[in-house]
Amino acid sequence: MRDRLKSVSGKKTLVTGAASGIGRATAIAAARAGAELVLTDIDAAGLAETVEAIGREGGKVLFSRALDISDYDAVTAFADEVHAAHGGLDVVMNVAGVSAWGTVENLEHRHWRTMVDVNLMGPIHVIENFVPRMVRDGRGGALVNVSSAAGLLAFPWHAAYSASKFGLRGVSEVLRFDLARHGITVHLVVPGAVNTHLVQTVEIAGVDRDDPRVQRYVKRFQSHATPPERVATQILRGIEKNRFLIHTSFDVRFGYWWARKFALPYEFAMRRANDLFDSFLKKG
Repeated sequence: MRDRLKSVSGKKTLVTGAASGIGRATAIAAARAGAELVLTDIDAAGLAETVEAIGREGGKVLFSRALDISDYDAVTAFADEVHAAHGGLDVVMNVAGVSAWGTVENLEHRHWRTMVDVNLMGPIHVIENFVPRMVRDGRGGALVNVSSAAGLLAFPWHAAYSASKFGLRGVSEVLRFDLARHGITVHLVVPGAVNTHLVQTVEIAGVDRDDPRVQRYVKRFQSHATPPERVATQILRGIEKNRFLIHTSFDVRFGYWWARKFALPYEFAMRRANDLFDSFLKKG
């Protein structure tokens, strides 16, 4: 068994979703820790800002490219260029993601399709194109997949989003054991509320985002949300400590423990939460 990776220092590290939020914060934190970065995001302008910010601090970006991770051919071409120029990677971080909520009667096919294409197939495309090379190189490394608290718990209105995040959790559970023999550790990040741009842009099917009540809920959410910089620190610490589940807040850790230990109260709480969300929709 190879020694596991204990730091990203000096390691070639891919971060997807690097233009904003958790992705940008993680890229910057990894650069400060000495990682040599490969960055991507669909937002070209935001990605350029991240590269510039890292450069100003003396960090090292080996390669960056704006692309859509749900496009398999684009990810494949990106990986081919990275490997040709820099060889295999040591750390792969799947951070990019999108969100949409809504009840099943309000969700449209495009919501389901986008959640699965970006949040599940996107990371799979990255894994397909980068992890086999890591295995062949035989240096070990780390794979980080950012799921969500909605990949652990049955939150109301999250069916489409949870389809993708539970799926990524399943992929990670299997690869945790499949890759261990190659010295590649796997880490599943399960953030709860994180104060990113996604909070302001998440689409809620059947709900008017400009409704004052919705805005109040958003502000309440933000007031309890974890800063992305703290999440980034926890991700790097999780790699160092070889933690499979990386929690970013106590409420998610406790909720997951509670759901497993107390199934009936958990069901009651989830049904009650669903009723509350439903009553909110009917008042709209």
